Amino acid sequence: MKTTEYFQTIVDELTRSAAQLPDEEAEQLVNKILESKKIFAAGAGRSGFMAKSFVMRMMHMGLDGYVVGETVTPSFDKDDLIIIGTGSGETKSLLSLAEKAKSIGGTIAAVTISPDSSIARLADIVIQLPGSPKDKTNDDRTTIQPMGSLFEQTLLLFFDAVILRFMEKKGLDTTNMYGRHANLE
Repeated sequence: MKTTEYFQTIVDELTRSAAQLPDEEAEQLVNKILESKKIFAAGAGRSGFMAKSFVMRMMHMGLDGYVVGETVTPSFDKDDLIIIGTGSGETKSLLSLAEKAKSIGGTIAAVTISPDSSIARLADIVIQLPGSPKDKTNDDRTTIQPMGSLFEQTLLLFFDAVILRFMEKKGLDTTNMYGRHANLE
């Protein structure tokens, strides 16, 4: 196949993914973001990059958003929300974060392929995204993409859709957000 054909196949996979997004849970997440004092995001590997991009957009909207593990990340409190992006829902470091957040009494949102995973069982909000797990044994979710790429791409686009819904609810537009864009680049 040519590169453009691969590209089109990826777009087609993402289109199928978009049709499977859970609106009710997504709205629950948006409302929880509105209610929370601080919002934290975490993920490992490429899912972590998607979480960082989400936090960046939250900052552009004037929210107190933080990436777990950064040196400038404040403490997590009972009025806060942590959003964990994890395909498997079993990543040990993320599971430890979820357990700690649960013990503090804050809200946990799991965005995952696996709604029955350890992290999802700890979560208050579970959003199941389509994707192919790393272990494709006996799995009917197919993708031409390697490893967790479909989940990671869907995660990024899901986070962008959450941002757009938040903007709608708060009456924000891109012009408002540019005032908070980095200017020391």
